Amino acid sequence: MQSAIQDYLVFRLHGPMASWGQAAVGGDRQTGQQPTRSAVIGLLAAALGITRADSTQLGFLGQQIRIAVKQYTAGSLLRDYHTTQMPAQKKGAVWATRKRELQAEKLNTVLSNRDYRCDGLWVVAVHLVSEEPFNLEQLRLALLEPTFLLYLGRKSCPLAAPLQPKVVSSLDIKQALDTEFHSMMIDESDEYWLEFGNAVTYFWEGELSSFPAIKGGIYTTRPWDDPIDRKRWQFAQREQHQITLQESI
Repeated sequence: MQSAIQDYLVFRLHGPMASWGQAAVGGDRQTGQQPTRSAVIGLLAAALGITRADSTQLGFLGQQIRIAVKQYTAGSLLRDYHTTQMPAQKKGAVWATRKRELQAEKLNTVLSNRDYRCDGLWVVAVHLVSEEPFNLEQLRLALLEPTFLLYLGRKSCPLAAPLQPKVVSSLDIKQALDTEFHSMMIDESDEYWLEFGNAVTYFWEGELSSFPAIKGGIYTTRPWDDPIDRKRWQFAQREQHQITLQESI
């Protein structure tokens, strides 16, 4: 049975560093291999101008979208031994800027290990459950002219290539994720982009039937990356499917 044609917003993510947050235990801040649901919601929210404190709009956006990712390469893993100074907790104290924090009477040092993915390349596809309060064209225009600075998981992870957002009509998620983008190669001798290998991994949420029928190789995980409450750092599990296929970039 042929799938119905759906509209998707697709865009490309690449940067020298990215951090796709995982469950944090103690001082370890791990990263996943591919963009998480919470990271994609945060990216779109920043583009639209939705602040972190606006839980209502963030909730609407999260309920509205379904995401899928095509991973060309997760890049290499980098671990940073991170130190930072923070003012001691004080009831009623509000620090408007980082400069004011460092001027506090007492500072504590916080230690952590933070993981990053270096030189990864992903394509993201977004499908809408409904077109209220945002539609795909609004999201596309927002990514072209974002209200807030966009980054890959953390502020220290800027984009290294244009997102090139576009709205496409496709029979299934794979066809949408296979959308072609302008090459980032400087010339044909730029071997870095030519030697990814021919294995790509697709991730998607929702029904298995959203992906074209392929015998075997699909398995399902339940990551804790569906944001519930930004202030409390609460996340829910969701069902995510993935498959790795042989393909030439």
